[in-house]
Amino acid sequence: MPAQMSVREAVAAIVARKTTIRQERLSGIHNPWGHAIGLTDPWVFLGLCESQGVVDAAREILGPDIILWDSELFAETSSYADFLREGREGRYWPVVPFAGAIVLLPVGQADPRPRAIGLNEIGTNVLKMLDPSEPIYVIRLMPGTSHFDRDPQHPAHRACMEEQVLINYANRPLWLLSGVDLARNDLVTGFAAAVPTWASGALPIQRGGDF
Repeated sequence: MPAQMSVREAVAAIVARKTTIRQERLSGIHNPWGHAIGLTDPWVFLGLCESQGVVDAAREILGPDIILWDSELFAETSSYADFLREGREGRYWPVVPFAGAIVLLPVGQADPRPRAIGLNEIGTNVLKMLDPSEPIYVIRLMPGTSHFDRDPQHPAHRACMEEQVLINYANRPLWLLSGVDLARNDLVTGFAAAVPTWASGALPIQRGGDF
């Protein structure tokens, strides 16, 4: 069995193909049951999301109860700066009460340090110390006190479906990274690929990874 690739190798392979990959396909890149399986090894990114460094950074803002609901790789930090400038971070968050944080990881660096930012503090200024040409990994987290609304009619889902047509957050899996899911979220949906009616067999077993 081949050794699992490193985060840097996975990122470099995607950056090398950045002109041929639509940005929406890099959303949910940590999800082994999502579209990213055709681009990279999602387990590498899931391991990064679950790493102690990321959890510790998020805990300073969200407290002990932390849920992962999305992550996205931007091949260039400048692309994420445009995303922020357009006011899109937070627009697609179907979270009630509206709360959360992002963790930024400059994964092009040799020793990327996670930096957590509260949802209400996010602006283009959070990127000012980063190289615009380098890749950035954005991890989206919510507190365990908030509910992830899976109703496709929720305004956040409707906005996402109109502006990011390849993304459907309503069926994304959620990971409890730390603490307790106090809002009793649906932590079951999404943990399987769509299986054709003619197919059968066991689902893959979830495995994590280290930073």
